[in-house]
Amino acid sequence: MEEMEEELKCPVCGSFYREPIILPCSHNLCQACARNILVQTPEAESPQSRRASGSAASDYDYLDLDKMSLYSEADSGYGSYGGFASAPTTPCQKSPNGVRVFPPAAPLPPPPPSALAPPPPPRSACLTCPQCHRSLGLDERGLRGFPRNRLLEAVIDRYQQGRAAALRCQLCEKAPKEAAVMCEQCDVFYCEPCRLRCHPPRGPLAKHRLVPPAQGRVSRRLSPRKISTCTDHELENHSMYCVQCKSPVCYQCLEEGKHSSHEVKALGAMWKLHKSQLSQALNGLSDRAKEAKEFLVQLRNMVQQIQENSVEFEACLVAQCDALIDALNRRKAQLLSRVNKEHEHKLKVVRDQISHCTVKLRQTTGLMEYCLEVIKENDPSGFLQISDALIRRVHLTEDQWGKGTLTPRMTTDFDLNLDNAPLLQSIHQLDFVQMKVPAPPILQLEECCTHNNSATLSWKQPPLSTVQVEGYILELDDGNGGQFREVYVGKETMCTVDGLHFNSTYSARVKAFNKTGVSPYSKTLVLQTSEETQPEEQTLPFPVPLERLQLRRMSPFSSTLNLQPSFPGRSYFELRSSAHQLSLHSSLQSLNSAGCNFETQGTPYSQLVDIKKMVAVAWFSFDPSSAHADIIFSNDNLTVTCNSYDDRVVLGKTGFSKGLHYWELSIDRYDNHPDPAFGVARIDVLKDAMLGKDDKAWAMYVDNNRSWFMHNNSHTNRTEGGITKGATVGVLLDLTRRTLTFSINEDQQGPVAFENLEGLFFPAVSLNRNVQVTLHTGLPVPEFYASRSAMQ
Repeated sequence: MEEMEEELKCPVCGSFYREPIILPCSHNLCQACARNILVQTPEAESPQSRRASGSAASDYDYLDLDKMSLYSEADSGYGSYGGFASAPTTPCQKSPNGVRVFPPAAPLPPPPPSALAPPPPPRSACLTCPQCHRSLGLDERGLRGFPRNRLLEAVIDRYQQGRAAALRCQLCEKAPKEAAVMCEQCDVFYCEPCRLRCHPPRGPLAKHRLVPPAQGRVSRRLSPRKISTCTDHELENHSMYCVQCKSPVCYQCLEEGKHSSHEVKALGAMWKLHKSQLSQALNGLSDRAKEAKEFLVQLRNMVQQIQENSVEFEACLVAQCDALIDALNRRKAQLLSRVNKEHEHKLKVVRDQISHCTVKLRQTTGLMEYCLEVIKENDPSGFLQISDALIRRVHLTEDQWGKGTLTPRMTTDFDLNLDNAPLLQSIHQLDFVQMKVPAPPILQLEECCTHNNSATLSWKQPPLSTVQVEGYILELDDGNGGQFREVYVGKETMCTVDGLHFNSTYSARVKAFNKTGVSPYSKTLVLQTSEETQPEEQTLPFPVPLERLQLRRMSPFSSTLNLQPSFPGRSYFELRSSAHQLSLHSSLQSLNSAGCNFETQGTPYSQLVDIKKMVAVAWFSFDPSSAHADIIFSNDNLTVTCNSYDDRVVLGKTGFSKGLHYWELSIDRYDNHPDPAFGVARIDVLKDAMLGKDDKAWAMYVDNNRSWFMHNNSHTNRTEGGITKGATVGVLLDLTRRTLTFSINEDQQGPVAFENLEGLFFPAVSLNRNVQVTLHTGLPVPEFYASRSAMQ
């Protein structure tokens, strides 16, 4: 209830509404506050002239007694109107709700008796809503023209009654005591002393009914509501509702007032209708309020979490910086140890040299003194006996001093120089980096779809995620609810996966990764590939119109499929022409290899399946991205030829690993009797040799007279009957029986060409410049195959 209090307060005075009126803009004002902010404008007939013409007294009488302040656009408040001579301006006051209100200006002094007063300019009154600032004009009724908001008065009364903690006596003069009873007839609360004194149980008062205060409060709330009267006809009660004016009216308004030609409805019916509309609107607002409360709880939890994370992060930062300081101190100790070692080494070398020179000098000094004493002797023969030896010793000693002996073996400088520039640069560059695992990607449902047996998936990072992502990993299951396997790893956010099973349900999910780690998985998306369709429903002209193609989109949270028209070509990213394509399709081959058979153990196939109902109709075209560079495409990639005399291979865009599929190739041009080959192949088949030369292709090559089957360069089953311009070659791939069969002009050509086929196969053709063919897809099973299957 406390939150409602602002709704019950006047925007001018800031107190609870007193005698509130409803303005045309749907806002409310106290009647007294509305009088205070009325302004006069010299635009219309003056109130005096209206009174002179006999009109009833109105609220303009109040304006005649006091000069009202006028709205001033200069200060966005209310001020004196400058059109009146000598009209002094008055300071504005500010209400508790921030609305600026000017008090009535002091009346002008009367003019001198001798002066001829000019006639006052005509004036009219207007009111500016303090909440929406809309200017509202008043008619001759003044403020009485605005309806009284009795409903708001009742709400305020109930609010004030409910807010009182305890009911007090209404007759105590000082410090009212708590009420003991309430008289329903007097409508007064009494304490026990006041009841005995003012409401004795005798005389006329003995018949009054006294009830407990709480019961009296309830009876007040349940008192009948006051019936509002018409603002135009005060003696008439509201009985109808004007739909055009959106206001209650009385019968007199309908008979003679401005509502006579308007659509009206019963007041009670509109009351119930509007109550119902308000209740419905409140339900929506209540949901928003509930969400807002939950959001506020979330934000408050975020505040607490931020504080906890901040403390944890600060502790982590301090620990990391302390670790750096410890590492620096350890390195400092190591460097000081090296300096000390260098210091000790230098001192040792110098001290050793000092010791050596000291010994040598002592020996030299001794030799010099001895030689001087010998020179002093006067015995020539004795001197000559030792003089040669002494001369040699002196020269030898002199030579010993001349061989670098008097040069220091060590310098006083330290050759060590600390290179701290990289470390200082690293310290200055020390900053925060995102070292978190990415958030789970979000699959974009509006861009995810399936087409034939291909699935396109698109994803993105969450909007508020700032963690750097290095790539994504897309995973699919095997179409039977089996284990997920990776089918794409890279930086792209959209990927098309080819070669899936027809009429299968695949689950897909994606995760992001960076140097720190791998994110959690996204929500799982369920995609349905194209269904197996009755062949008689798919008899289409060639080429197949694009408007007949189907593009299936599916929500991961619903089992309902919505079919949307396809678009010409593929406007989405295709994973083609790269080494990763081979690994992608290899993984799909292993993905599709297990558990893909329709047969039931121990039950003959002919008892289970109607061959006409098993065909999976698929529309596809040739694939320029995987074809040899010499292949020439036209007719929306449905027609191909070659600019080389050598055979070149081109594949279809769609791969098959399950089901029954049939397509035809019409011979548009056939010159000089070449040998084109038709069949199926793996994605990594040789593109510069005839189809069937390697072990990656199964084909039939044919000239104008005969045909052969070829696989791994092995030629088998020569059959008479060739092709010419206008002929049609049919290819029937039955992966349920794992066979490949060929036809020419709708007749089977030879026996079943190949058996025991397993894995992922793409339609394939090899031709040279003498041949041009056009592909036709989405065809029913030929009659020769359907009739043969029925007989088996």
